[in-house]
Amino acid sequence: MAASQREISISEFFAKNRHLLGFDNPKKALLTTIKEAVDNSMDACEEAGILPEILVEIMAIDGQDDRFKVAIQDNGPGIVKAQVPNIFGKLLYGSKFHSRRQSRGQQGIGISAAGLYAQMTTGKGPEIISRVKRKKAHHFVLQMDSTKNKPMITRDKELADWHLKHGTRFECTLEATYKRGKGSVDDYIKQTAVANPHASLTYLAPGMEEPMVYEAASKVVPERGEEIKPHPYGVELGELIKMLRQTNSRWLSGFLKEDFCRVGPKVAKSIIAEAGLSEKSYPSRIAREEADALHRAIQKAKISSPPTTCLSPIGEERILEGLQKETDADFYAVCTRPPSVYRGNPFQIEVGIAWAKPGDDHLDVDGDGKITKIKKKKRGTFDTENLLGNADDAIRILRFANRVPLLSQQASCGFTKAAISTSWKNYGLQQSKGALPVGSAVILVHMASVWVPFTSEAKEAIAPYDEILKEVRLAMQEAGRKLGVHIRKGKKISSEFQKRNYIDAFLPHVGVGLQEILKLEPEVREDTVDMLRATLESTRKI
Repeated sequence: MAASQREISISEFFAKNRHLLGFDNPKKALLTTIKEAVDNSMDACEEAGILPEILVEIMAIDGQDDRFKVAIQDNGPGIVKAQVPNIFGKLLYGSKFHSRRQSRGQQGIGISAAGLYAQMTTGKGPEIISRVKRKKAHHFVLQMDSTKNKPMITRDKELADWHLKHGTRFECTLEATYKRGKGSVDDYIKQTAVANPHASLTYLAPGMEEPMVYEAASKVVPERGEEIKPHPYGVELGELIKMLRQTNSRWLSGFLKEDFCRVGPKVAKSIIAEAGLSEKSYPSRIAREEADALHRAIQKAKISSPPTTCLSPIGEERILEGLQKETDADFYAVCTRPPSVYRGNPFQIEVGIAWAKPGDDHLDVDGDGKITKIKKKKRGTFDTENLLGNADDAIRILRFANRVPLLSQQASCGFTKAAISTSWKNYGLQQSKGALPVGSAVILVHMASVWVPFTSEAKEAIAPYDEILKEVRLAMQEAGRKLGVHIRKGKKISSEFQKRNYIDAFLPHVGVGLQEILKLEPEVREDTVDMLRATLESTRKI
């Protein structure tokens, strides 16, 4: 038995456990592949200060219903030739895992896992074309050696005439299923356009005669968050021991001040004293028991919250632009909460609501107090072109983490739990106990963080940490109050409109009655009716 033991690579592990990364069925595999590629394209463009222009294509293969070719192309800065094989052909290779800065990717697995899945299911590895500014493009065809987690280059060709001045194109052929509707690639592209109004997206899928184009609503590239050092409260004992062994600081006091954020000389001194250690202790010689005492002392110390310059929220203005661009609603409300902290990691919650009044007519009041009726088209059931559903259906939650849509595992997501636990009846929506509210509306929830606590490697749901749930509920309540004011105003306008209709309907009859009782001339009767109408309307305020 002992002789049969051997080490396996991360690639081999993925090959047998691909469900962990979102490749558990052909439909999910297609979505995950496109999602990972688009995430990389968005990050690359934004880091370079470029407004993203991204093309997504799904191409059917003749005679094969279960295989598709996908291509994702961007106008980003491109990738230098030497890095292309490792980025696309080696799992756990990337720059984001150890970086404490907000980004869509975190683990360095996604895009290389997509290429490996394609290779596993069709035998064809990924193709990549990339061009750096003022350089010629290079065309790579890769295969992955899963036993060694290493890329194998089967083609490396220089292209003299690639049409983009800079950018990257990723292609692969994979076993997949293409379907429309909720949780589909179509849905993902639509939601990506909502949360990223600065991006231009062109999408072409089987059955489309023309590509769907989602034009950018903003010309502002999101500000890139700054990288920060780890916060002491977010470091567990094992990680602390590792940091002590790897630090370049000579003294323990220097280690605390230089390797962590928000630790100054005074705080460092108090932590070391509480742990019963010396400021001149060599970090690499700290024993496990001493490290445990140091960790306990850190948890007792009063340390300021980590800086929030590492975050890049969407912002209320951009959320509003995204919702208005992709929904046909009567009212919008947005809220961006102040930054907060969980396990030493800063995060920020944003919520947007788009709501449509039931029925075909919309009433409004102009500057003169006149009530006007606006006709609107009837809304049907959900489709990817209309995120608002029927008034009798549960509202839809659009969940985002670092601007990336979360399409699966809604029931287990902390955002959903927070929405259910919010009392939406207070804001004019119908809601049964333990359920989402009902109405023709969508609620957008976005979390910006340097480290998003996903429930799995597939990055489909947010873990329900108490600190996160609290901030989501507070943001929903703030946006909900704005919605409640609007709904109550709408009901008041509707009631007033009905009462004014009563005035218009019955006043002529009152005039005839007064004429008969008081023996008024017809001209006097009309003047009397006009005077009554003016008096009644002046006493009714909206």
